Amino acid sequence: MTAVGEEMHALVERLYPLCRSITGDGVRATLDIVGEYVPLQVHEVPTGTQVLDWTVPQEWNIRDAYIADSTGRRVVDFAASSLHVLGYSVPVSRTMPLSELRAHLHTLPEHPNWVPYRTSYYKPEWGFCLAQETLDALPDGDYEVRVDSTLADGHLTYAEHVVPGQVADEVIVSCHTCHPSLANDNLAGIAVATFLARALAERTPYYTYRFIYAPGTIGAITWLARNAERVDRVKHGLVLACAGDRGQLTYKQSRRGDAEIDLVLRHVLTASERPHHINEFTPYGYDERQYCSPGFNLGVGSLSRTPYAGYPEYHTSADSPDFVSPEAMADTLAVCREAFTVLDRNRRYLNLSPYGEPQLGRRGLYDALGGRSDTKQAQMAMLWVLNLSDGGHSLLDVAERSGLPFDSVAGAADALHEAGLIKT
Repeated sequence: MTAVGEEMHALVERLYPLCRSITGDGVRATLDIVGEYVPLQVHEVPTGTQVLDWTVPQEWNIRDAYIADSTGRRVVDFAASSLHVLGYSVPVSRTMPLSELRAHLHTLPEHPNWVPYRTSYYKPEWGFCLAQETLDALPDGDYEVRVDSTLADGHLTYAEHVVPGQVADEVIVSCHTCHPSLANDNLAGIAVATFLARALAERTPYYTYRFIYAPGTIGAITWLARNAERVDRVKHGLVLACAGDRGQLTYKQSRRGDAEIDLVLRHVLTASERPHHINEFTPYGYDERQYCSPGFNLGVGSLSRTPYAGYPEYHTSADSPDFVSPEAMADTLAVCREAFTVLDRNRRYLNLSPYGEPQLGRRGLYDALGGRSDTKQAQMAMLWVLNLSDGGHSLLDVAERSGLPFDSVAGAADALHEAGLIKT
């Protein structure tokens, strides 16, 4: 997985300099790059479109922004980092004293050499983000302030990639595309989602997998509004965020708490013996709160490493490509692949010979086990599958109750199905 981790990290580094927001050319440039890895269907939703209780806002684009001292030297420069400008800043071109400028400056006094990430999406405002030590070094005097941006009618842009499955029922994988130069939140999520899509395409999965690349909150709401009539196809889902830091894996359950995706992630994380956390659902966080809103109540959980706001570097310039590791992203990807393998193979079966134990030997099932190093485990898996195949228990239920690996249980079910002893 190291090579895959390095490829994902390279994608993070490539996307990192782009200035993203909830709308604009930075989102399009991001999707153009992702589209080199997996084909995307890009959607443009016009400003003013009603999406559930929200309205698609004006599109924001920015060309340049800076604060310059009396010598013309740029003491804060958007060209150095997209974090230096308050997201969605309205245009400004003025000269003002530092005393007046301070009201528009955002810093992190507790981390004096970090630049914070701040936005003002729905309130017209302008501002700059800078290191506290930079601010402390500014002498009193007049400063030239310029934000060369536009807020105009345009579009909200999101994209989808679909991996066709054997059935039309869908699993959605969602990541947000609105954060600028923040590597863990959420470029690592974009990278893991993209390479997960590529891995799924190498086989024909049971479910159809729909990958959604959209700006946070308004993007997921827009997708739900535009897909309300077909959202009943969504049987499971996963939001990917903060997927590349070195912390333990964290799974946040769906609003239901007992959705199949919740059971699968709990099983995979526990069975793998990875250090991890399982958190209850809360209506705050990433876009799982939109998919799990009560009107939709989809079975969508969220997988991250250290959760949002759970690490000091969150929403700061310290969330750089150096903060995320190829190994951590590879591990997150591996868990996703393991979970979706279980999800794809999980079925409920009905024992066609439920009165007493069927004779396995005359059907060649015991002979098929002969010589295997895990003969005893495989035999027990067959017996457990037969006993719990009453139409009410899934293979995951069998694995949990028996304590056997899911792969062994699924393999036993395959053999029993082929022998005509169980059916779906």
